[in-house]
Amino acid sequence: MFSLLNYRIGFFLAIRQLKRSSIWTNVLITFVMVLTFLNLVVVSGILVGLIQGAVDAVRTHYTSDIIISTPINKNYIENSPAVVQLLRADSRIEHFSARYLKAATVEANYKTKIKETDKTDIANASLAGIDPVAEEQVADLSRYIVEGSFLVPTDYDQVVIGAYLVKKYMPVDSPGFTTLSGDIKPGTKIRLNLGNNIQHEVTIKGILKSKIDEVNMRIFMVDSQFRNLVGRNDFNVNEIAIKLKPGVDPNVVRDDLKRNGVDRVAKVQTYEDAEPKFVKDMIQTFALLGDIFSSIGLVVAAITIFIVIFINAITRRKFIGILKGIGISGEAIEISYVIQSFFYAITGSIVGLLIVYVGLQPFIAAHPIDFPFSDGILVAPVASTLFRIALLILSTIIAGYIPARMIVKKNTLDSILGRN
Repeated sequence: MFSLLNYRIGFFLAIRQLKRSSIWTNVLITFVMVLTFLNLVVVSGILVGLIQGAVDAVRTHYTSDIIISTPINKNYIENSPAVVQLLRADSRIEHFSARYLKAATVEANYKTKIKETDKTDIANASLAGIDPVAEEQVADLSRYIVEGSFLVPTDYDQVVIGAYLVKKYMPVDSPGFTTLSGDIKPGTKIRLNLGNNIQHEVTIKGILKSKIDEVNMRIFMVDSQFRNLVGRNDFNVNEIAIKLKPGVDPNVVRDDLKRNGVDRVAKVQTYEDAEPKFVKDMIQTFALLGDIFSSIGLVVAAITIFIVIFINAITRRKFIGILKGIGISGEAIEISYVIQSFFYAITGSIVGLLIVYVGLQPFIAAHPIDFPFSDGILVAPVASTLFRIALLILSTIIAGYIPARMIVKKNTLDSILGRN
């Protein structure tokens, strides 16, 4: 029976053993615990963060907190000026950007073609008319400019082109995916084909390369010129991205917009609503993979502690026999080894917590991992981390108790005399 006296004696024996152990042994075991903790938290955190980084980028630089878009059966958001007026009157909204969209094709070699039969350097794109100031306040697209510069309100006949439309940034050779293969750079003239025999020559002011597909497939121009080109004089837009003030719940604002009738003329979604299902499935899949990899590390840590405690108990078998001979209960001895295991687990976890939350997470947030399709971050929710610490401690305690129990069960006289 584990009485209070056994706990007190076990605690005394554990402290005595830890003090007499080699400092390098204690450091090595603690280091193994730190690595196990990092494997439990960081591996799964990076895998989930790979997808979460892409989700965060879409929210920050495309949909913002709420996205109002064109219904499936319409060509634009009807009565857009009334919707815009409603947004201006809402004190919870920090900024919003109204976007005009139209499918287009873009040509690059129309002036240098010698024959009509020569291959046309053409790509399919989405032309977006924006207010550059409002778009910058909401989406901060200028940070993605890799050549040239972003638009300003006075730009006329100038555009910013997405990197997926330029072959040197998107070297994909596929029949269903076309890019401009010429020497595309700031200052290059291209021709927009908007249907209904509408063609217009513009100059590339900048090239934008993000990790957001919708942004990379667009050509951006000032909204006033867009309206003149396509005859959209009713000011009906196709998208409105809304950035809320800090602390405002997007779900509450979305529901209020619906109550005001916006959902009768448009699709109203939070950034979470707008996430495709496959993205949510990928987050769950990567979290599962992280748990599988982490569980392997947990088993390795448990085996390590088992071996360390077992060897320690074997080498001190005679001493354990003497303790039992002078009246120290086996339970107290077992408790001493459990406390040692707990010490290693909790020390490793504390050091691991400092590394993750003081070092790795802030550093990766400031310097995201440059994956091909996202800026990866480290996702380490506190609740999940504490649960993993509990698992680590539990497995370590069990791994420390079993070998101690095996040695303590030996006959006292055999232990003292070193007999098997």
